[in-house]
Amino acid sequence: MIKRSVFLSLGIISLALGIAGIVLPLLPTVPFVLLSGYCFARSSPVLHSWLHQHPWFAQPLSDWQQKRGLRLALKRRALILTVCSFSLSIWWVSLVWVKLLLLFMLLILMVYLWRLPVVGVVAETSGVGEK
Repeated sequence: MIKRSVFLSLGIISLALGIAGIVLPLLPTVPFVLLSGYCFARSSPVLHSWLHQHPWFAQPLSDWQQKRGLRLALKRRALILTVCSFSLSIWWVSLVWVKLLLLFMLLILMVYLWRLPVVGVVAETSGVGEK
């Protein structure tokens, strides 16, 4: 019972942080939503079902669960918004060491996002061996 309450609380907090991350720079949306899905699966079938049927989260969660990847449009949006929010933050802060830390975090996140597989794209054929 306590374990379920911990997962439920963590899931709600994680979802709130994920939703806040939509508009707040440096607060990632996708990892928090994925974490909330994990927590809800262990604590609340109703919230888990709601999350997987929500118009904003259903398709990305399904793509992640089934193929461990993102659709191209979502990946592009994530890359662009990440660069924009980090650039704004780097421009805003005055401490050089914080600017460097933010730049380092941006580079790590960009490499991670870039390397995620793209799902839902029809593979192109080379024409070799086709009749």
